[in-house]
Amino acid sequence: MSVAGTYNTTVKSPMGDQSGTLTINDNGDGTFSGNMAGGMGAMDIASGTIEGSTIKWSMDMTVPMPMKLDCEATIDGDTLTGTVNAGAFGAMPVSGTRA
Repeated sequence: MSVAGTYNTTVKSPMGDQSGTLTINDNGDGTFSGNMAGGMGAMDIASGTIEGSTIKWSMDMTVPMPMKLDCEATIDGDTLTGTVNAGAFGAMPVSGTRA
């Protein structure tokens, strides 16, 4: 099954649960593009890679403070689980389901 799709996600952050929508567009060459949209705005995916059912990407957050987020997740059917590494704030769990 392709990893492409839209996922309703929750990141367990120090500021509480952050709900969002992760959109993954499979480029067909082991890479993907898309974005993450939520209550604090939208962030474009950069350097998205697909290895089997594992995806890795980064995003540049601007609100509430500028920070690079490094992310990794595994997709099993319609379920996404992984981590969002927020630098000094450490790794935060992310989970989601395909919409």
